[in-house]
Amino acid sequence: MWVAVIGGLAFVAAHAVWVKWILPAASTDTGGGSGIAGLPAQILRHALSERVFHWGMSLAMLVLLVTAFAPVMGIQFAWVTIHWVAGVILTLMIVYHIIHATFWQDFWAMWVRGSDIKAGMAELSHMLGRNGTDVPKAPKYPIDHKLFHHGAAVSSLAAIVTGVLMMLRLETPFWTANPYIFADSSWGVVYVVHGVAGVALIALVISHIYFAIRPDKWWITKSMIYGFIGPEKYVENFDPSLWPIEGAAPQEEELVPAGVGASFGGDDAVASVGGDVAIDEDDAVASVGGDVAIAESGDAAGVGGDVAIDEGGDAAGGGGDAGESSDDSTEDRSSEFGGQS
Repeated sequence: MWVAVIGGLAFVAAHAVWVKWILPAASTDTGGGSGIAGLPAQILRHALSERVFHWGMSLAMLVLLVTAFAPVMGIQFAWVTIHWVAGVILTLMIVYHIIHATFWQDFWAMWVRGSDIKAGMAELSHMLGRNGTDVPKAPKYPIDHKLFHHGAAVSSLAAIVTGVLMMLRLETPFWTANPYIFADSSWGVVYVVHGVAGVALIALVISHIYFAIRPDKWWITKSMIYGFIGPEKYVENFDPSLWPIEGAAPQEEELVPAGVGASFGGDDAVASVGGDVAIDEDDAVASVGGDVAIAESGDAAGVGGDVAIDEGGDAAGGGGDAGESSDDSTEDRSSEFGGQS
């Protein structure tokens, strides 16, 4: 028990220090998705049934841990009945959860996929200071949530199965005590598994409470209280293709409305056809049938549009209005075909 308590608290302290002084600053880039059309003012993350289950299970779990380990710490009280009653309540709630998740929810939503592992590795690389690592946005349940869920599920099921077996040794309204149903060696295995599961749950609960009260995670905790998150948190943290919101337009539709083209590049050639703007910082830019083409290092061409601007290369405006170019090492060159200078 003390190993789990000390280990859990050590993890909490180490993580707090890491986030405060070591972890690279989080990017403020939301991926340009703040304009996703059709997002509601409040996005439902946890339905009422899910929230009731979560808090009911949490209460039962805390009662079980207190009644299991307080006597070990020397705090004596009539704990046995309280413990097994809380265990029965937890068992019924988990049975309900399994049925509800299987038939009324997406049963596979919490399973770890290959994409989750890749996202987790990218997140780990970022935490280790590799700032250039792209961290993909998450589905509704990120990889750390899934791993915690599986850890809690395995520990809880192990505690429940062994706890039910241990109840056979007790007088209850359901049956008469029978301590001889298993041999002593088998009872030893049951008690060890039950104890290990309880100790694992101590560490999991400590870490869960820590993340729940962290200021940067408080918005997630509030969603388990009120059920909703704001659209800004959705855009910042989640991939719309992995967690689609009913009525919301795809992200590309907001960034590039129908009939309008916008292209922005950093290294290679960029082309915008039938649109308004093409901007590039290194190589060639072409805007055909649009309004503006801008480049800072390569060549810019605007055909059938209005303006082509280049800094450090050649500019051509064909069938448009203006072509401008400036270069520190050579004479400025501008040419215009079918337009006005």
